[in-house]
Amino acid sequence: MGQITASMVKELRERTKAGMMDCKKALQECDGDMEKAVAWLRQKGLAVAAKRAGRATSEGVIQCYIHAGNKVAAMVELNCETDFVAKTDQFIEFARDLALHVTATNPVCISREEVPAELIEKEKTIYANQAKESGKPDHIIEKIVEGRLEKFYKEVCLLEQAYVKDPDVTIQDMLNDLIGKLGENITIRRFARFQVGAEDN
Repeated sequence: MGQITASMVKELRERTKAGMMDCKKALQECDGDMEKAVAWLRQKGLAVAAKRAGRATSEGVIQCYIHAGNKVAAMVELNCETDFVAKTDQFIEFARDLALHVTATNPVCISREEVPAELIEKEKTIYANQAKESGKPDHIIEKIVEGRLEKFYKEVCLLEQAYVKDPDVTIQDMLNDLIGKLGENITIRRFARFQVGAEDN
């Protein structure tokens, strides 16, 4: 591949929001292949996230999003290690994007570990009964239930959901990218979604 052009770096920056030097290095490492460069940057974020996991996150911000019409809104608490990072534009923008996403998708919880056991059992029973009714043999039913449960997690767990503005990435992907860029452990502490006239879950 020829030289890495400024327009290639610009395109990669727009797609990943990574820094200019990181984008240039990613394109060099991947011989100018845009898709490989995107994956390279994501992998880098993943590596940093793994190193940072477990570090205390006692700083952060609370951001809100109120949808047009003032009928639905969300509030999100995003935590990091230092006040310095909490004040960066990238951190604040991510918290805002999260609040918008929660408003749109109404997740049940942050991660699959937080899904209530009774909800999992209820879903499993529904999937098993549906499979039985369609005449599937018992040894297949278990696999069907597992597959549908994975899909369920992707629908209800915030970290596993596809981002509303870019379905090619999950919230976890975006979080890993941010950790890679800012170099600190970042955690989504909690969220709340409000809808006029709706019952609390």
